[in-house]
Amino acid sequence: MNTSTNKNLNGKNSNGSNGTDGNAPKNISYFMNTKNWWGPLTFIFVISVLGVGMIAFQTYNDAPPTARYMSGKGDILVSKESIEKGQIIFHKYALMEYGSFFGDGAQRGPDFTAEALHHISLYMNDFYVQKFKDDKGKEPDQMETKIIGEEVKEELKVNRYDKESNTVMLSDAEAYAVGKLNTYYTDLFIDKNTEPTFPPVDYIKDRQEVSDLSSFFFWGAWVCVTERPGSNFSYTHNWPFDPGAGNTPTSPVILWSVLGLLGFVLACGIVLYFIGQYNQLSNKFFKPPVKDLFTIEKVRNYSPSKTQRATFKFFFVAILLFFLQVTSGLVTINDFVNYLHYVGINIAGVVPVTISRSWHLMLALYWISTCWIASSIFILPIMAKKEIPGQLRLINILFVLLFVLVGGSLFGMVMGPLGLMGKWSNFLGHQGWEFVDFGKAYQFLLMGIFVLWGIVVYRGIKPAFVKHEPWNLPNWIMYSVIGIPLLFLSGFVARPETNFVIADFWRWMVIHMWVEAFFEVFITVIVSYLMVLMGLVSRQAAIRVVYFATILFLGTGLLGISHNFYWNAKPVATMALGSIFSTLQFVPLILLTVEAWRFKNMPKIALGNVEYKNLGEFGFPEVFLFLIAVNFWNFFGAGVLGIIVNLPIMNYFEHGTYLTINHAHAALMGVYGNISLAAFLFATRLLIKPGSWNIQIIKVSFWSINVGLMLMVVLDLFPAGAVQFKSVVDHGLWYGRSAEFIEAGIFRSFTWLRGIGASVFYFGGVLPLTWFVISRIRSIKVWKPEDTTVLDAEPEMEPMVEEVI
Repeated sequence: MNTSTNKNLNGKNSNGSNGTDGNAPKNISYFMNTKNWWGPLTFIFVISVLGVGMIAFQTYNDAPPTARYMSGKGDILVSKESIEKGQIIFHKYALMEYGSFFGDGAQRGPDFTAEALHHISLYMNDFYVQKFKDDKGKEPDQMETKIIGEEVKEELKVNRYDKESNTVMLSDAEAYAVGKLNTYYTDLFIDKNTEPTFPPVDYIKDRQEVSDLSSFFFWGAWVCVTERPGSNFSYTHNWPFDPGAGNTPTSPVILWSVLGLLGFVLACGIVLYFIGQYNQLSNKFFKPPVKDLFTIEKVRNYSPSKTQRATFKFFFVAILLFFLQVTSGLVTINDFVNYLHYVGINIAGVVPVTISRSWHLMLALYWISTCWIASSIFILPIMAKKEIPGQLRLINILFVLLFVLVGGSLFGMVMGPLGLMGKWSNFLGHQGWEFVDFGKAYQFLLMGIFVLWGIVVYRGIKPAFVKHEPWNLPNWIMYSVIGIPLLFLSGFVARPETNFVIADFWRWMVIHMWVEAFFEVFITVIVSYLMVLMGLVSRQAAIRVVYFATILFLGTGLLGISHNFYWNAKPVATMALGSIFSTLQFVPLILLTVEAWRFKNMPKIALGNVEYKNLGEFGFPEVFLFLIAVNFWNFFGAGVLGIIVNLPIMNYFEHGTYLTINHAHAALMGVYGNISLAAFLFATRLLIKPGSWNIQIIKVSFWSINVGLMLMVVLDLFPAGAVQFKSVVDHGLWYGRSAEFIEAGIFRSFTWLRGIGASVFYFGGVLPLTWFVISRIRSIKVWKPEDTTVLDAEPEMEPMVEEVI
C-alpha cells in the first residue's frame, strides 16, 4: 500500500510531515499546509485595503482646488465653471487618445499640462522682457534676461489660493499668459495659424469650447508648478520636468527611489531563499498520475457538451475582434508616419487618431475578456461533471449582450468625438478616459454582463464545491470572477465634471486593480487549471501555486496602484507606497522565471520514465507553446520593461514617453494576449474535428505574433522611448512630446521601423489565425447525448489530495 495514504485527519503523515512531501523543509512546510493559509492572506488583504483607503482619503483631502483665477484688477480670467467645462470638452472630443494630461493618455500629440506650462513660462518671460524695454528703453542683456527668467520661476511657484473665497489671485504676467494661452489653443484647434496644427480639420468648431479647454489646460499647468501649501514643491512633485519653469526633481523623489530599490533587493533575497526551499520538493509533488496526461488520442475522442459547443461563437467573435484591434492599431500608427500616403490614401482625414486609438485600446479589452469568459464557461461541465439545466439559455443571452456591447460602443466611440451625439455623447458615445472610452450606458451594460457571467459560472461550478475546502480550484475561479465586477464598481463613482485628480483615482482603481492584481490571479487560476486538465501537473501543486501567486500578486499589486499616482497631485505618502510596492511587483515575476525551466519540462515530468510510444503523444503542444510565451513575456514585458519605469526618479523623466508604451505593448499582448490565445486553442482543439485541425497554421501564427511583437519592441518602442527619454532629460517633457521631436529625426525613423514587426505580427500571425477560425466554423464536433467523455476529462483527484486539501 502507498504510504502517502497513511495519514490522519489533519493531513499529516505518520512521520509528521505536512502531507505533501515528506522531505519538505520546515520553512516551506508551514505554507504547504492549507490550514495555515487564512492568516497570511488575511494579513496582506487587510494591510492592502487600509493602504488603498489611505490613498483614497488623501486623494479627496489633498486634491488641488478647481478655483476661479482673478487678475489684480478684479477681473475673472478663468472661472471654476470654465475649468469643469473644459474638462468635459477634453473628454467629449477624446483628446486623451491624442495627447495626455498629467502624463496619462496617448502620445501622438503633446502632454497638454507640460505644453501649457512651458508656454506660460515663455509668455511670462516675454511680458517682463517687454516691461523691461518699456521701463529702460533698451533690450535686456544676457545677465538681465537670466534674472528675469529666475523671477518668473519664483513667481510661478507662489501659491495665492484663498480657500474661503476659492480664488487665486494672478500676477500681471500670469494674467497676460492666460490670454496668450487662449490665443495659442484657438490657433491650434480652429484658426490653424500655428505649426503644427491639430490634424483633423474642423474637429472642434466652437471657439467657446476651445476657450474652456484652454482654461482646463491652464489649471493643469498651475497644479504642476504652484507649490502645495506647506511644501516647497508643487502638487505634482515638480512634474513635468521643465527647468525653464523651475520644475526639477524633488528630494522625496530621489529618497524614495533609493528606498524602493533597497526594498526590492531585500524582497528578492527573501523570495529567492524560499524558492531554494521550495525547489527541495521532489518532482513527485508536481507530477500527476501518468494516466492523466491528455494525449492526442483523448483529444480526438473528446465529445463536447452543448454548452461547450456554444462557446465557439464567443471564440469566433474574439478572434475577429483581435483582427479589428490590430487593424485599428495599424491605422493609429499610420497617423504618425503616413505609410498610406505613398499609395494615395489619406485615412487620417477620415478616421481621426482619437477614434482609431480608442478602438485599438477597447478592442484589446473586448477580445481578451471574451476569450476569458468563454474559456471559463468551457471548463464548467468538466469541473461539475454534468450539464446544468438552463445554462445554455443564459450563455446565449450573455453572447447577445456582449454583441450589443461591442457593436454599440464601437459605434458610439466614432459618433461621440465627431460631435454627432450632442448631449448624449458621454452616455452613448465616448467618455473620453483612456481604457474607459465607451459611453456610460455601455459601462452599465458591461457590469450587467459581469454579473450574468458570475451567475453562469456559479451555477456551473457549484456541484464541484467541496465542503470545508475553500482552496479548491473551483473556489479560486469563483473568487476571481467575483473580484473582477466588484472592482468595476469603482468606474461608476466619478462624473464628467468631477475634479480630474479624483476622477483619475477611480479610473485607475479599475484599470490597475484589474490588470495588475485580480487579472493576474485569474490568469494564474486558468493556467493552473489548464495544466491540470492537460495532465501536466498535480492538482495539489496547482492549488498551492495559485495560493502563492495570489499572496504575491495581491501583496504587491493592490498597493502598487500608487505608482500610477506619482505625478497626478498626490502627497509624498502615496509616492512612498508606490516606490516600495510597485518595485516589488517584479518579485513574483522572478519567481515565475525561476520556475520557467520546470514549466518547460512539465510534459517530461508528467511522463516520468514512461515512453511516449507506450502512452501516446501529448495532445496540446500548441497550447503549451503559448503558455511558455506567457512566462517569457511576464518576465520580459511586464517585469524587465516594467521595473525600469517604476522607480520615482526614473518615472519622473519617463512618464508620458514611449517607454511606457513599450512596457504596455509587451505586457498586455505578451501576457494577456498569449494566455487568451492559449485558452482559445485549448477549447477549440477539443471542439474542432481532428481532421480539420491544422497545427502548422497555429505554429506559424504563434511565432509570427511573438516574433513580430519582439521586433516592434526592439526596432521601435524601446529605442524610440530611450531617445525620447534623453530628449526629456536634455530639454523637458514639453520638447520630448512636441511635434518638432515626434514628427522628425530619429524618432520618426524608429516609428517607420515598427512597420517591420507590425507586418510580421499582422500578416504572419493575425490573418492566418483569423482565416483558421472562420474556415473551421463548419467543423465543430457534433454533440452526442450518450457520450460522457466530457464528464471524464478532468483528472481524478488523488486520494492523498482529498485528505490534505
